[in-house]
Amino acid sequence: MPDFFLYLAVMAGVTYLIRMLPLVLIKKKITNRFVLSFLHYIPYAVLTVMTVPACFYATGRIEPAVVGFIAALIPAWFNKGLPIVAACACGGALLTELFFVYVLPTI
Repeated sequence: MPDFFLYLAVMAGVTYLIRMLPLVLIKKKITNRFVLSFLHYIPYAVLTVMTVPACFYATGRIEPAVVGFIAALIPAWFNKGLPIVAACACGGALLTELFFVYVLPTI
């Protein structure tokens, strides 16, 4: 239990430093186009890194996960909304899982 509070304190300190240091160290407005572009795309990159690997481990098999991922990419490519993309991903994974459970064993 004492380790928990140590880990909690380290996590709180690191989180605070990450949010506080840029405010303290950077006094002027950022004008560099590369840095601005980098900072603009950071949230999208972090969200992608956390989401994409998790979708491949969301099912018990890799095949439904891959089909769900591809089914999500298609409406996302055409700029559809998040509910439609999520529904296509879930539907594709569900149909593939049902195929493996009910159709494939009978063949």
